[in-house]
Amino acid sequence: MNEKILKINKVNICTESFGNPKDPAVLLIMGAMSSLDWWDEDFCLLLADQGRFVIRYDHRDLGRSAIYEPGTSNYTITDMADDAVGVLDAYSIEQAHIVGMSLGGMIGQILALRYPDRVFTLTLIASSVFGNEMEKLPPMAQNILDHHAKSASIDWANREAVIPYLADGWKTLAGSKPYEQERMYKLAERETDRAKQLPSRFNHAMLQGGDVYYDRMGEISIPVLIIHGTEDPALPYEHALALAKAFPYAELVTLDGSGHEIHSEDWDQIIDSVAKISSR
Repeated sequence: MNEKILKINKVNICTESFGNPKDPAVLLIMGAMSSLDWWDEDFCLLLADQGRFVIRYDHRDLGRSAIYEPGTSNYTITDMADDAVGVLDAYSIEQAHIVGMSLGGMIGQILALRYPDRVFTLTLIASSVFGNEMEKLPPMAQNILDHHAKSASIDWANREAVIPYLADGWKTLAGSKPYEQERMYKLAERETDRAKQLPSRFNHAMLQGGDVYYDRMGEISIPVLIIHGTEDPALPYEHALALAKAFPYAELVTLDGSGHEIHSEDWDQIIDSVAKISSR
C-alpha cells in the first residue's frame, strides 16, 4: 500500500495504491459518505494479485482529503468526476478501468460521458441510473434514513460512540448474508483514526449538479459490468435491472442475498468479474 496526498483541482485528495504501476489500472470510487477505507485493504490486494494496479481514494469531505465546514456545499458531482480524472492524471494513467460503488457508480457514468477517452470499462456495484429515471425506481429503506438521523446526537469527539455508529450503518445496508461485525468495526476504527473531520461527510447529502449528464447511459458504448445484490435495501435490485437496460453493452452479475455492501463472501465473484472485464 502506498499513500499519497495529491493536489487535484486545487484541493488535496488522499490516495492509496496497490500492485505494479505497469499493470492495467483499476480506479475504485467509493459511495457517498464513505472513505477509501471501505474498499477493504485485503480486497484491494486480492484484486492487485490479478495483475491490476489498484487505486482507491478519499472523496472530498472524507478521510484525509480536503474538508469543508459541516453543513456547507462547495462542489458538485461533476467536480467529483473531475477529481477522479485528476487522480489518474497524478498517476500518469491515460486510461483506466473504473469501478464505482453506489454514488461512485454514478460518478463513473459521468466520467465515461465527460472523459470517454480515459475509461476502458465501467463497473457499477450497488449503483443506479444517473438521471430522472431513478425517481421511478423503489426508494431507500426507511431504517437507513433513521440511522443517519441519529448522527445529530452523536458526540463526534467520542471515539467509542463514533465507531459503533459508523459500523452499524453498514448493518442497515446488509442483506441476509451474515453481518460482518468484526470486519465492519475494524474498518470503522480505521476511518475514525484517519478522518480529519468526520461530520463533514454529511455534506454529501447536499450534493448537486451533473444535470447535463442525466439519462445519457445509452451514449456509453464501452463494456459495462453491473454487480448488484438481490437484497439491497438502499438501491433495490430494480435499480440494477434499469441499469442493464440503459447501456448498449452491459452484463449483469447478481449477488444472491447481498445488500448494499461488498460482502467478503462475494469478493471472489466480484474480483473475478472485474478481472475478466478489465482483460478486454
